[in-house]
Amino acid sequence: MNNHFFSDYFARLQDMNQLWLKELDSGKAAMNTPVTKALNEMSLEDTTQFLEKAAAQPGALAKVHMDWWENQLKIWQNVAAGNTTAENAIIKPAKEDKRFSDPAWENEAFYNYIKQSYLLFSDTMRETIDSIEGVDDKAKERLGFFSRQAINALSPTNFVITNPELAKLTVETNGENLIKGMELFQEDMKSSADVLKIRMTNDSAFELGVNIACTEGSVVFKNELFELIQYKPLTETVNKTPLLVVPPFINKYYILDLREHNSMVRWLVEQGHTVFMMSWRNPDESSKDVDFDHYVLDGVVKAIDAIEDITGQKQINAVGYCIGGTLLATTLAYCAAKRLRNRIKSATFFTTLLDFSQPGEIGAYINDPIITAIEAQNDANGYMDGRSLSVTFSLLRENSLYWNYYINNYLKGNSPLDFDLLYWNGDSTNVASKCHSTLLRQFYLENKLVEKKGYKVGGIYIDLSKIKVPTYFISTQEDHIALWQGTYRGAKQLGGKSTFVLGESGHIAGIVNHPQKNKYGFWVNDSKEENAEAWFAGAKRQDGSWWTHWNVWLTEFSPAEQVQPYEIGSETYASLSVAPGDYVKQRLPISES
Repeated sequence: MNNHFFSDYFARLQDMNQLWLKELDSGKAAMNTPVTKALNEMSLEDTTQFLEKAAAQPGALAKVHMDWWENQLKIWQNVAAGNTTAENAIIKPAKEDKRFSDPAWENEAFYNYIKQSYLLFSDTMRETIDSIEGVDDKAKERLGFFSRQAINALSPTNFVITNPELAKLTVETNGENLIKGMELFQEDMKSSADVLKIRMTNDSAFELGVNIACTEGSVVFKNELFELIQYKPLTETVNKTPLLVVPPFINKYYILDLREHNSMVRWLVEQGHTVFMMSWRNPDESSKDVDFDHYVLDGVVKAIDAIEDITGQKQINAVGYCIGGTLLATTLAYCAAKRLRNRIKSATFFTTLLDFSQPGEIGAYINDPIITAIEAQNDANGYMDGRSLSVTFSLLRENSLYWNYYINNYLKGNSPLDFDLLYWNGDSTNVASKCHSTLLRQFYLENKLVEKKGYKVGGIYIDLSKIKVPTYFISTQEDHIALWQGTYRGAKQLGGKSTFVLGESGHIAGIVNHPQKNKYGFWVNDSKEENAEAWFAGAKRQDGSWWTHWNVWLTEFSPAEQVQPYEIGSETYASLSVAPGDYVKQRLPISES
C-alpha cells in the first residue's frame, strides 16, 4: 500500500479519536451510562455466582476442557494433513451462519484453522455455562446471552487480518475500502446516541409520501399523541365495516405502507377495506409524563370516535401490531371494565405479547437493577432514545443485524443498499419516559397485564378475560422480539373465540408478506391446545401469504352487501393534510441533550 493510504487512514483515525474523546467529555459514551454500569454490576454478580458453583463441580469443567483439547488437536491434525473440505471439518458453522461463506475459509489452511478454532471456542463457552448446575436460571440465561455477544464481536470475520475476503479487498483497493469505511463510521458516530448505530440503508434513497408511505389518503384527526389517516378507496364499493390499524408507538407506522409492491395498506384498500391508520407522534422532552394508558384513552379511543363519526358505523374491525396489539387489547379490556358499548367487532393481533412471562432474548435486560438504571437515564432525557432502542433490538440478532453491516460499511467501505424495509428500521422513534417504564416494569418484569387486578387504565382495573370479541392472532416462527410461544399464551388469556396462525420468517418479514410474492407460508390449527407445542404438532402448513387467509376471516365481520365508499373526513373531522402527515416525518435526533 502506498504512503497516501497510510497518511489518509491515520488522519481519519485521529479524527475519529477526537470525536470519541468529545463524546466521552460530553458524557454520552456508552461506558458512562447508568445502564452500562448496571449491566457491569449484574454481570459481575452472575459471574461470581457461576464461578462459585463451578468450583464445587471440577469434574464438569474438566470434561468440557478435555473435549475442547481433543477437538482442537483434531482440527490441527486435519488442517496440517490438508483435509480442509467441509466433509472433513471437525466443527461446522450452523446452517444459518453466513459469516464463513467465502471459499477461502474452507480452501486455505490458515483461515480454515482460524474458523474451526473460533467455532470450537464458541461451542465450548456455551457448553461450559450449560454444564454447571445450581446457577440461577435467569443468571445462566444472561451469561449465555452476553457471552454470545462478546464471542460474536470477536469473530475473525470482523477483522481485516483474519478475514480472507477483507484482506484480499484491502490489497486490491490499496486500502481505499478502509478509508471509505472510516468516513461512514465517523458519520454514524455523529448520528448515534450512547451506542453505535450502524446505518443499514441509504437514508437519501427514500422520501416519505413520494416513494415510500405513499398510499393516498388524508389526515382527518390530530392531537398531541397521534394523527389519524383515512386512506382513499380504490374500489367502486367497499366493505361496510371500516378497519382501524394500531401500529406500535415504538416504530413508524409505514412498515405497513412501504413501496406499492409490498404495502399492506394498499393491498387492504384494494380488497375493499376502508382503512384508517394511527400515526404516532415522536416523543420529546415535553412527553415525559405520557404513560401507556394515555395511548389508550387519548389514542385508540379517540381514533374510534373519529371513525364512527366519519363512517356512521357503530362498530369497526381493529388491528394491532406488536405493542400496538398490546395497546388494542388493553383498550378492549378497558371498554369491558367500563361496561361501554362494544364498538370493536373483531380484533387482530400481529406478533403481540399479552402474557410477558416468555419475553425471549430481550429478557436478558429484564430485571430490577437494569430497569432502574434505564428509568434513571430516561428521566434525565424525558424519553428513551429511539436510536439506542433500535440498536438493542438489532443486537438480539447481532450477526445478521449488526456485525454484517459493520463489515459491509466500515471494512468493505460499501455504501448501504436502497432497501425500504431497512430504511424504516433506521427511522427510529423515541418512547416517552413514563410509558417506557410501564412497559419494562409492569408488563415485562411483573407481567401485570394478565392479572385480574394487575393494571389500571384511567384508574380502573382491567381484565383481559373480559374481552369477548372474536380475535385473530398472527405470529411468526422466527420472531426474536415476540416469541410465538409467548404470543400463544397471550391469546389464551382472552375470553372470546380466538384463531391462531403461525407464519414463517420473523417479526417483520413474516408479517410484511405480500400475496404477490408468496415468499413464506403459514400454519393453521383450529384446535385450542393447552400449549404452543401441542398446537404446532397438530397444525397444517399452507403455501402462500397469510394475508389472504386473514382477509377471508375479516369478511365474516362485515355485512355481505357492499356500500359506496365513505367520504374522506366529515363535518367534525375535516381533512387536515394529505398522507402521510407530519408526525411520521419527525426524525431523530430531535434533542441535543
